Amino acid sequence: MPVTQIYLVRHGEPDYARIDGQGLRGAAADSAPLTPDGVRQAEELADLLGGIGATYLVSSPFTRALQFAAIVGHRLALGVRVDHDLRDWLPDHSGSWRGHADVLAAKAEFEAYGGEWPDGIRRPWEPLSKVRERAETALARHAAGTDGPVLAVTHATVIRALTGETGTAHGAHEYYRYAPAV
Repeated sequence: MPVTQIYLVRHGEPDYARIDGQGLRGAAADSAPLTPDGVRQAEELADLLGGIGATYLVSSPFTRALQFAAIVGHRLALGVRVDHDLRDWLPDHSGSWRGHADVLAAKAEFEAYGGEWPDGIRRPWEPLSKVRERAETALARHAAGTDGPVLAVTHATVIRALTGETGTAHGAHEYYRYAPAV
């Protein structure tokens, strides 16, 4: 059974101040670009992973991830594919959150419950098991499309759902071995 090497990359540092200052809410709040440090993190990661022979680059559709992936893809001469299922964790399925403060409040409740809804009680945020399920499905699609290492630019909660790692820094990566189910 072939195993695909996947490097789960957390996007660089985002500039939420620009978004919060405009009062954008819900999905529009996910249009935060990278800060200058976030751009530097993308350049450094491309240099760090340049020697692994990556053959495939896929990204979350959120601006901060796409901008990061575009920088990495340019430096490594890889096209960027986009997969909606690699998006960030949803703090509220209604799309009504207002800025970064609301996301942090939802995240605090998410953490208090260990990332899963309490028995018999639905919460507005996406449980970790659903994040894992959609991310695994996305990676299966993309691993099937290449015979070399895959770079997947995504978000901290997606990386946590797949690996259990909770401290992946902006611009850092976690190694993930994908083996298709038989």
